[in-house]
Amino acid sequence: MLILYSAVALAIVFALAAIVVGREARRLDSVAPRPTFDLDEAVRWVANNLPYEVRASLSHDDVRQIIDWNLEYFRMKGVSGNGHSAVPEGPVVVGGAETVEYVLTRAESIGSLYTPPQVHAVLDAQMSYLEAIGAIGPEAPPDERPA
Repeated sequence: MLILYSAVALAIVFALAAIVVGREARRLDSVAPRPTFDLDEAVRWVANNLPYEVRASLSHDDVRQIIDWNLEYFRMKGVSGNGHSAVPEGPVVVGGAETVEYVLTRAESIGSLYTPPQVHAVLDAQMSYLEAIGAIGPEAPPDERPA
């Protein structure tokens, strides 16, 4: 009799576990994965998607450095974070010209001489990469924007 009760209890435990695991699997399938920015992948993607003239004049290390400075600028403005930092109030808008100016200033401070067209091309390709991985998307309609 004890064996029968143990078998029934074990069957109930396995049934409950199967139900819980199945429910969680369906829930996770219905939610799109959060985009993850991989710097090495971004550098390769950006370098391969630059216009020929820029690709010929910049190494992968140059592309990485420009992306690093752009990410540094994003962190300063509150556009990016690690999920544990404070979230800024309201929408954050970062313009292309001010980002390029920041990167050029950082480059000049260490003696690197990138041109504005090179920086623009890298940043444009980086934005395309962020769109491709789903990290950014089109502008939200006015009724969906934060107040």
